Amino acid sequence: MTNPDDLPGWHHVYSGKVRDLYVPDGTAEGARPEHMLVVASDRVSAFDHVLSPGIPDKGLLLTTLSLWWFDQLAGADGGRRIPNHLVPAHVLTLGADGVANTADDLVALIPDAVAGRAMVVKSLDMQPIECVVRGYLTGSGWSEYRVEGTVCGIRLPSGLANGDRLPEPIFTPAFKAPLGEHDENISFERTVELVGAERADQLRALSLEIYTRAARIAEARGLILADTKFEFGLDDNGTMTLADEVLTSDSSRYWDAAAWASGTTADERMASFDKQIVRDWLAANWAPPREGTPPALPAEIVGRTAARYRELLERLTGTA
Repeated sequence: MTNPDDLPGWHHVYSGKVRDLYVPDGTAEGARPEHMLVVASDRVSAFDHVLSPGIPDKGLLLTTLSLWWFDQLAGADGGRRIPNHLVPAHVLTLGADGVANTADDLVALIPDAVAGRAMVVKSLDMQPIECVVRGYLTGSGWSEYRVEGTVCGIRLPSGLANGDRLPEPIFTPAFKAPLGEHDENISFERTVELVGAERADQLRALSLEIYTRAARIAEARGLILADTKFEFGLDDNGTMTLADEVLTSDSSRYWDAAAWASGTTADERMASFDKQIVRDWLAANWAPPREGTPPALPAEIVGRTAARYRELLERLTGTA
């Protein structure tokens, strides 16, 4: 793995669990850069710990899938164009191996060491809200529903089972916590307090629109988009702009539609195309309170997880 400080032409400013962020060399401290470099690593995390080893090609697969979805939401699916944070010249073409190819003066600034897993993006005024949309009952939503009959405080019909489709998608925002802390689920009313009524309405409407379009695209490919999360920022013109990754297996739950329809257990119905294999293994092999250094992932778990990420990309984009 390349040291995040070792990219020619770029200055490293931030690392999350998966992504590294850079600004052009020479950018004054505190200044807003015209563009930035977002690099997806092969790191994988679970239970708030980064694990070892990483998942081979994970960064490349996530970046390719994000670029593909940005392309769909820019009108390739026949819908209206959703503004996104890619520099205008980031045009996606998929090679025979399913890997994204891009070419342009700005995109050419991507160092060879991170080619295929990096995006050149516009600098935005990021909103402090993580925009979660749920179309199916699962995860923490299912846990809350069993006790309260609600998901993030939203009342749902009685009698729903784990994995059931909701009557309609629901917007369940979260407040983005500082680095190292957990995001906090919040009500829509709290969202209004944080960003104002007009902007809160805009975030909700955009999130539901994107989810609905993406779910329709996934369904046509035999997949269920159970839930997802989006991030938005304002560009220099004040336009609300889709940012970060979008509709990847790290930000979304995808299920196989046929398995969901025919499965007799929750595990069969909701086998997801993400790092759930890693979570399940770690839960079984690292007892709470899970402090210190987590155990190394076995090669078999790493291989199965990598295959699951790649299968999602292949099924969505039609490449093999």
